[in-house]
Amino acid sequence: MSPHRARPRLSRLGTWYLFDYGMVISTAPEPADWQVLAGALGLEDDDGAQLAQPGSRYWRRREEFDAGALSPDDFWSDALGRPATAEEVERLEALDAAQWGHLNPATAAVLDDLQGEGARLAVLSNMPAGMSRRYTAHASWAPRFDRLFFSGQLRMTKPDRRIFDHVAEELGAPPEDIVFIDDNEANIAAAQALGFRTVHHEPGTDLRAELAALAS
Repeated sequence: MSPHRARPRLSRLGTWYLFDYGMVISTAPEPADWQVLAGALGLEDDDGAQLAQPGSRYWRRREEFDAGALSPDDFWSDALGRPATAEEVERLEALDAAQWGHLNPATAAVLDDLQGEGARLAVLSNMPAGMSRRYTAHASWAPRFDRLFFSGQLRMTKPDRRIFDHVAEELGAPPEDIVFIDDNEANIAAAQALGFRTVHHEPGTDLRAELAALAS
C-alpha cells in the first residue's frame, strides 16, 4: 500500500485571506432568478436575460448603489421607471439578495480547509449596504469570516485604492501579508499595484492549487 499523502497547506501563518463575494464566494444568478426579478420589475419573464446584461435597467446605476451614493428607494425606482412603493422595495431587495446568494461549492470547500488551518479570513465586496446587512445577519457564510468590508457601508468601491488602504489598516497588516481573491481584473490590478498578493478567480480557476502555491 502506498503511504497516504497529506493535502498541502493552503495558508501561511500571519497572512490574511481577503475574498470578494460575487463570482467568488457566490456564483452568478441563475436565468430563473433574472426571470423572477424581471417579473417583479413589471417586465415580461423572457426579459430576464436582457436584464442580466451590462447597461440594463438593473446595471445602469449599480455602481452608485454599491457605493452607497444611491438609496434603495432611488435605485429600484429607477429600475422600475416610476416611484417604488415600500413594499416593492422590500420585495426587490429580498429577490436581489436571493439571486446573489448561491454559494460556490468549490470556494466553500476551500474556506472549510482555510478555517481548519486557522487562517484569518475577510471579505471585501462591492455591495449595497442593505444587501450586506442582510447577509451579515442571515447568510450561512458570514460567520466563517473574521472581518467583513462592504462598499455600501464604507462609501467607497473597488478598485479605488482608498478602500484597499482602509482594509489593510483595519486588518493591521501590510499588503504583502494579504492575499486578495477577486474575479475582476481591474480590482486585481489595483491590489497588485499596492503590494497585495492576488488570485484572479476566473471560471475554471483551481483556487485550492493557487492558494497552495502561494503558501509553499
